[in-house]
Amino acid sequence: MNVKNITPNKEFNIIGNNKHNFSEYLIKTIMIICSSVAIAVTVGIIFSLLFETIHFFQKVSLSEFLFGTKWSPQTALRSDQVAADGSFGAIPLITGTLLISTIAMCIATPLGLFSAIYLSEYASKKTRNIIKPLLEILAGIPTVVYGFFAALTVAPIIRSSGETVGLNVSSESALAAGLIMGIMIIPLISSLSDDVINAVPQSLRDASLGLGSTNSETIRKVILPAAIPGISGSLLLAASRAIGETMIVVMAAGLAANLTANPLEAVTTI
Repeated sequence: MNVKNITPNKEFNIIGNNKHNFSEYLIKTIMIICSSVAIAVTVGIIFSLLFETIHFFQKVSLSEFLFGTKWSPQTALRSDQVAADGSFGAIPLITGTLLISTIAMCIATPLGLFSAIYLSEYASKKTRNIIKPLLEILAGIPTVVYGFFAALTVAPIIRSSGETVGLNVSSESALAAGLIMGIMIIPLISSLSDDVINAVPQSLRDASLGLGSTNSETIRKVILPAAIPGISGSLLLAASRAIGETMIVVMAAGLAANLTANPLEAVTTI
């Protein structure tokens, strides 16, 4: 009787273990396939860029690309393109990128940091619960909306204001693109810096206040120095976002490869 009771249980356990092992194997196989697809796509992108780069530098010298001061890409690089004289100097693109990114960071850095300090150190819980989601919503607005606003609203205002004081302002300028790009990256700096500041131990605040420091002194001498590594990371992320932005540049900066440091002129970026 014991044998009859035990044998079916053993058979059931064997079947259950086989099903369990098969499901584990199936899940593992699916995960390997998914990860392999992601890796293959990444490798494909890298090799595609590498191939096109090698092909480009077979037509254009490296010194011309790095030190040339004119960008006019009209040379036929493929057999299906019409041949023409062109210039491939990258310096105008680099200066345009740095100009717009600098304007954007000058706008976004103080506003983002001050808003983060206010939310973490001064704002009440109710105020924080209102402002924080609004900043996150601002971060979710598509860049084409920012570009549309820059091209149709900000750029004409800058041009009319400049003409009022006798300045020659392009209809599309680096200043218009930089201002809107700065507004776009404010939520990125503010949100990340707020999280970093909130991560500073409360004991540091209590110790500083216990020694007689004011709230502002505690922020300047204790909290911000402790949060500097994280704040620096948020600024680097914001700068990389500004450097890599395309839509606002296309719609508001003018797409003119001018070698200039004047923010009132049209430029383009990398």
